Amino acid sequence: MGTVISLALPTGACGAPDGGPALEGATAAVERVFTGLDSMFSLYRPDSEASRMARGEVTLRDASAAFRARFADATGWRLLTDGFFTPERPDGVLDLSGIIKGYAIDQAASALESAGVEDWCLNAGGDVLVSGSPVPGTGSPWLAGIVDPQHRGTLLSGFPLGGAGRFAALATSGTAERGDHIWRAGVGRTEFRRTDFRQVSVAAADILTADVLATAVVAGGRRMLDWATDSWDVEVLAVLGNGELLATPGFRV
Repeated sequence: MGTVISLALPTGACGAPDGGPALEGATAAVERVFTGLDSMFSLYRPDSEASRMARGEVTLRDASAAFRARFADATGWRLLTDGFFTPERPDGVLDLSGIIKGYAIDQAASALESAGVEDWCLNAGGDVLVSGSPVPGTGSPWLAGIVDPQHRGTLLSGFPLGGAGRFAALATSGTAERGDHIWRAGVGRTEFRRTDFRQVSVAAADILTADVLATAVVAGGRRMLDWATDSWDVEVLAVLGNGELLATPGFRV
C-alpha cells in the first residue's frame, strides 16, 4: 500500500512482563493482513488481481469473491456520498485503494482481538484506529495528533480516541503528503481539480467511515462536508486552501 504501518501497545499489554514474544506475534498478525490485501489490491504490483483487472485480463464477473466484496463496499459508499467517493477512476480503471487501507486496518484490529490483545494503537499512513487505553484499566484515551499541512513540524490539534470516548478512529486525507491524488468524482467532476480543502480529518466510531468520509469531503468540498456532518456521527477538522480552519465542536485547535 506504499505506506508506513505502526503498532503501539502499552507496557505489559500482552500479558507478559517483557511483552516481547506476544508483541512480535501481534505485529506479525498485522503484517499478514496488510501483506495479503496489498498482494490482491495494489495497482503498484503487476501481479495483483487489481492490476490484472486494469489490464483487462480479468473481468469483475470472474474476480475473486474477496475482490467483488470490496467492490460492493465501495459502490455502497458511492451511493451514500452522492458519488463523491467512487471506485472508478476517470480513465475507467477500477481502483479500490480508497477503501482498502481502512478495510485492512479493520481486519488487523480483528486479528489483534483474536490474539487477545486489548489495548493498542494502529497507525497506517496517518489513519489511526485504537482499542482500550494507553494505561490499561483507567479509561484514559489515546491522543492522536493532526499535523498542520502547511507546517509539517507543527500539530494543528490533538484528538482523544478510545478510552471512555465514543470515537476509536481518525483518518486524514489531503494533498500535503502525496500531492493531488484524489479525483473530483461524479457527473461532470471526473478530473483532478483544486479542491476547497487542503486537508480533512474525520473522527468516527470505525475506521472505514472515517477513511471514506475524509476522502469524500476532500473530493466534494463544502457540500460533502455539510452532508457528512449532518448524516454521520463524526467530528471533522478541515483545512482550506488558504489555511483557514473549519472544525466541528469535538475538535480543539
